[in-house]
Amino acid sequence: MRSDSSRRRGRSPRGGKLAATDTGGGRGSRSKRVRGETSVEYNLLLTATLILLAFGAVMVFSASSTSAILKDGGLADSASYLQRTLIAIGIGLVLMWFAIRIPLTRVREFVPLMIILILVALAGVLIVGTAVNGTKGWYTAGPIQIQPAEFLKVGLVVYGAHLFANRPDRLHSVKELAPYLCLTGIASALVMAQPDMGTIMVALAAAGITLFAAGARIRDLGLLFAGLVLAALTMALIAPYRRQRLLTFLDPSSDLTGSGFQTYQAKIAIGSGGLDGVGIGNGVQKASYLPEAHTDMISAVIGEEFGLIGMVLLIAVYGLVGYAGFRIARAAKDDFGRIIASGLTGLILFQAGLNLYAVMGWAPLTGVPLPLVSYGNNSLVVSLIAIGLILNVARGGKAATLVKAPPRRRRDQGARLRLVEDASRDQPTRRTATGAHGSHGGGRYGGTRGPGRGDRRRASR
Repeated sequence: MRSDSSRRRGRSPRGGKLAATDTGGGRGSRSKRVRGETSVEYNLLLTATLILLAFGAVMVFSASSTSAILKDGGLADSASYLQRTLIAIGIGLVLMWFAIRIPLTRVREFVPLMIILILVALAGVLIVGTAVNGTKGWYTAGPIQIQPAEFLKVGLVVYGAHLFANRPDRLHSVKELAPYLCLTGIASALVMAQPDMGTIMVALAAAGITLFAAGARIRDLGLLFAGLVLAALTMALIAPYRRQRLLTFLDPSSDLTGSGFQTYQAKIAIGSGGLDGVGIGNGVQKASYLPEAHTDMISAVIGEEFGLIGMVLLIAVYGLVGYAGFRIARAAKDDFGRIIASGLTGLILFQAGLNLYAVMGWAPLTGVPLPLVSYGNNSLVVSLIAIGLILNVARGGKAATLVKAPPRRRRDQGARLRLVEDASRDQPTRRTATGAHGSHGGGRYGGTRGPGRGDRRRASR
């Protein structure tokens, strides 16, 4: 009876833990989640993502069709932004599916190559790139436009997860963080040369979230944050247009026809929406009053057409994304998955919060789109890749450790492997008449073996 009860509790008769593959097939066995089995958090995150995609497609059409009709004088191009958004959604969903299915071990193998390609692309775009709205950050080939700075956001999270899961001792001091900080600094300098201040803010936030999720010391994070704030203020004061944007944020009414025009119109849009909005498609501010209504100002259109209720529901859906993502990170099987899920979830929430704060006038305008909702094909595709990696972790994805574990952990792992081998090794010379392993001494690892499965069943009777 003792052997059988200890087996139901997931322990061997000698006190060691049994592996998940040796806990029996009954309903009462508490085996670990197998690869491919979905959880509540998986379904919740996937559902919230699809809701945001569908709502975003509707709002892109609503925000862009009116201005297109007024500009062109016809209906020919009223759905052009919607068509491009649907194409980007299709490409993003395919890439998300691959991100869900690819083993995390393979992801770790390609991390160094991925970072090199991103850095090369960031450097190359300064030479052969195309300028859009004053930012030379796009590779253009016909209708295809690729913005490598968008991929940098996810790249920093994945590289940080790879580095700190492999070497957690690097989190002990700022000096040990030098490889990650240097890479982040080089990439930020390349993006700054475009220039793209909004993407830099999000990329640095992604690096900070990754450090926090990996377990960096709060004191070190505080020092790094203070240094970044000082550097940001210095750069804002040096460049005239950044200085004007900062002053406008502090006092929007000082230049209502210039740099403060967009913020002022966004506040009018949100205020005119009231509690329940003016109705979908009935917004007025998007009709040439609100610049970039379908991109980084789309939340102002949502506030006007759906009102406070619509804004609250939108924030609630992002809250579901955050809840599911962080729950997935908490249940991750290893440090690599935990850091990836935490970092990418934090990245999506930071972008959403920064966009909403900027539209409401609580943060400077940086041109950061609303994830999964705003028009922006590169941002949309990258966000879906990030969601796919989080869902990969939720499905039980686990990456192999690329360095040897400490001696103590290695001995524990050996003990667990021995229990698995004792339960599965086929040695005919040591079988009893019932087919179970015998309890002979002098096994491969020394000591006396526990009773076989058949012996335990007989003992329980």
